[in-house]
Amino acid sequence: MSLALYRKYRPGTFADLKGQEHVTGPLQQALRNDRIHHAYLFSGPRGCGKTSSARILARSLNCEKGPTPDPCGSCDSCVALAPNGPGSLDVVEIDAASHGGVDDARDLRDRAFYAPVASRFKVYIIDEAHMVSREGFNALLKLVEEPPGFLCFVFATTEPEKVLPTIRSRTHHYPFRLMSRTDLTKLLQDVVDKEGIVVDRTVLPLVVRAAQGSARDGLSILDQVLASAGADGVTREAAAGLLGVTPDTLLDDVVDAFAARDSAAVFAAVDLVMERGHDPRRFAQDVLERLRDLVVLDAVPDAGVKGLLDCPADQLEHMGRQASMLGSAGLSRAADLFHEGLTEMRGTTAPRLLLELVCARVLLPAAVSDATAALTRIERLERRLDIATPAPPSATPAASEPVRGNVAPVVGRGEPDATAAAPEAAAAPPAPLASGPAWPATATPGGEPPAPVPPAPAALPQPGVGGLDAAALRREWDRVLAAVRDAKKSAYVALGSAQVASLDGRVLTLAFTNQGPMRNFQSGANVDYLRDAISELLGVDVEVRCQFTAAPGAAEVGVAGARTTTAPPVHEGFAPGDEAVAEDPDEQSSAVPAVDGEDAALRLVESELGGRVVGTVGE
Repeated sequence: MSLALYRKYRPGTFADLKGQEHVTGPLQQALRNDRIHHAYLFSGPRGCGKTSSARILARSLNCEKGPTPDPCGSCDSCVALAPNGPGSLDVVEIDAASHGGVDDARDLRDRAFYAPVASRFKVYIIDEAHMVSREGFNALLKLVEEPPGFLCFVFATTEPEKVLPTIRSRTHHYPFRLMSRTDLTKLLQDVVDKEGIVVDRTVLPLVVRAAQGSARDGLSILDQVLASAGADGVTREAAAGLLGVTPDTLLDDVVDAFAARDSAAVFAAVDLVMERGHDPRRFAQDVLERLRDLVVLDAVPDAGVKGLLDCPADQLEHMGRQASMLGSAGLSRAADLFHEGLTEMRGTTAPRLLLELVCARVLLPAAVSDATAALTRIERLERRLDIATPAPPSATPAASEPVRGNVAPVVGRGEPDATAAAPEAAAAPPAPLASGPAWPATATPGGEPPAPVPPAPAALPQPGVGGLDAAALRREWDRVLAAVRDAKKSAYVALGSAQVASLDGRVLTLAFTNQGPMRNFQSGANVDYLRDAISELLGVDVEVRCQFTAAPGAAEVGVAGARTTTAPPVHEGFAPGDEAVAEDPDEQSSAVPAVDGEDAALRLVESELGGRVVGTVGE
């Protein structure tokens, strides 16, 4: 029978105790100064090294060269008190969970006055000290207050507030804490290297997250993972299945679907979770942890470099796009909803039903009227503020001439475009403009206002080709982008703000959050690089279409052939070049002021680079 890792690698000196330097440092200094107290209280979470530190302290006190902060490890006392040593008659460990009564305390008190057999100090280590009864503490009070010179007490507990205050006040209190993710990862990596077992680099983060800062729990979980190693070592899939962790592919599917507001893909992912036998509660918890990582990444874009997130570089890049698409308010709201859902799932008999309800709430921010839902909807509208389409730099008019551009109407998500919903109404001449938002008309070469172009009827969704659908393409999107980057970096940069909106048959629709990158992607042969990458990697030849945001009813631009755009509305009574303004009985209409070079540059920054001007020098 093999020895458990948490016993095999139990620290034998203060230097071996990782992550508790705030405790080991003062203890070592007290031993150097020969300022030894007669009673210590070690408190902290389970598995953080309290009992191990008590044994190391006893070893340091009874070393032949001691008291010393660094036991020699070779004398009889050090050998006996080693992590796997036989023990010493002068160091007594008592489990207060089973020996915390008054009779046990009286027996300890009677035996404590006998001198040590072969050591310098007689040390009593009382584990789970908070389990000692009040009467038991009272029986020990006088002994703890005035012990013999050779006696030392070490109380170890996870709940120091339950220790009798009169006992606690007579001790030196050292609070232990959970290990940081970095320290625990280093500890586990050292153990893996010593064991000589090949472990996938993504496995240790799973173990660290499951251990939750406890060194003993981390070693126990790692022991279980290493025991399942095959000929190729430990793989992430095997470790995830063993620990009950949701696979990253499922997490990516559901988060990508939330970002694209693809209800069908979200509920398909939930159905797949249930088909594979995953616990809905654990799935909800894993989604919440992924949302937490996205919140951190949204707030700190270089969280991976700073060590706040322990993920591979390619995973961080993909998560960065997810955070950008969901937005700060959307991430916060989704995390709140999953947190509330986890609370509701406790003890429920239908966890899948609650999980699906939580997903529905995330998908429909308009269904509720709380502040976070309003912020989510506002955030989505802010992404569509850049609706102006300035003329190319080569066709920019002189500074003395008024600048007239085409401004497309904003269509909100979930709100159908009036012209798309009623083509026959769009074909008819519009009524005279009354009040409200207005759009400048565009002159045609013949001098006549352009006729409105009725939108093409929307194609019915078709099943994916070759088994490929939108969810599967989102899973492979990183590989596709990598192939595009290798072929043409400008195309890769333009696709940075793109998200797979849908895949109907062979028609791939990409949703862009900014018009500038969308126009850059449509220029030149960028579209061909994307089609070639999809064809080479996935074996599917697709037709690519682009739309500004993933909102239903948004204007689409076909890139398989000639570029088409939704024509601006035309109002009666306007000659080519006239400005359409809102009628206000209290104000007179005025012409659009001329745009100087600085304002034109700011417009280009907003439209082409996706920036937002918050102020200029001198304002």
